[in-house]
Amino acid sequence: MTPHPRLSIGLPVYNGEEYLAESLDALLGQTYENFELVISDNASTDGTRDICRRYAAQDSRIRYIRLPRNIGAAPNHNYVFTECRGELFKWASHDDLYARDLLRSCVAALDERPEVVLAHAGQAVIDGDGKVKVPYEYGLATDSPRAPERFRSLLFEPGGDDFYGVMRSAMLRRVKPHDSYHHADRTFVAEITLHGPFHQVPELLYFRRDHPTRAERANPSKRSRCVNLDPRRAGPLHPTPRLLAEYVWGFASAIGRAPLSSADRRACHRHLAAWLTSRVRPGVGERVEDRAPVDPDRLTVSVDDLVAGREGRQA
Repeated sequence: MTPHPRLSIGLPVYNGEEYLAESLDALLGQTYENFELVISDNASTDGTRDICRRYAAQDSRIRYIRLPRNIGAAPNHNYVFTECRGELFKWASHDDLYARDLLRSCVAALDERPEVVLAHAGQAVIDGDGKVKVPYEYGLATDSPRAPERFRSLLFEPGGDDFYGVMRSAMLRRVKPHDSYHHADRTFVAEITLHGPFHQVPELLYFRRDHPTRAERANPSKRSRCVNLDPRRAGPLHPTPRLLAEYVWGFASAIGRAPLSSADRRACHRHLAAWLTSRVRPGVGERVEDRAPVDPDRLTVSVDDLVAGREGRQA
């Protein structure tokens, strides 16, 4: 184990045996090496435990924790953060892929820009085989120096998948932990935008995998997704209207907690009110993975060339 890692990577996982090894290879093959990788296994029932133990035995940067019961995806994300020690932090998904220079580029961006609270990179959606389906052109104004503009952009524009960027741990401790109502990830990222601007590294370095067993695909209804986030959401005390109301309140309460001036707070509330009355705007709620796939013959990027552990796959 690295004695004092600069960066901590928290990887929550449940039954991830299909893609976990690929993701671990991609993370452990990063050109930036001063990190710890903390894996929190949510009482998996497949081969996840064996994979994690094998990798932990091979690399001292890995710390493997197995929970005695499945506490849900959201509490597991929050828990793994509390187990991390670095001044910088990144959540990682067990089924995504990461180009070799992702961590190095994001850490460098945070070092060069002290006002930035989160650094991320260009991304694309890949399929189960690691082939690019949809390159994603990021269009949100999360790099704006003005908090209300960052907040407005995240409300109205498609995207906002910045949950897996590299963040400053001190900032993250000031944000309310990830919740489990409908679209709680969006309100979580929205609160982060109110603490400071983001920076996007202008390179395609992050590959988000879309596959049938992905949590959002395997749980198509609002209620089933929320129960996956936290089993305590099951039952009559958490009907869908409550889950939606908590979603709206999540934005409003984030504005109240954030370190904003009175003028910026009022501006954010105006943007939230406008969003509530204009949900018919084209593109609202669009998911990047649902866009039409690109023609593979027109792609100039090769995941196998960029990601550690995939050498020779094209042969």
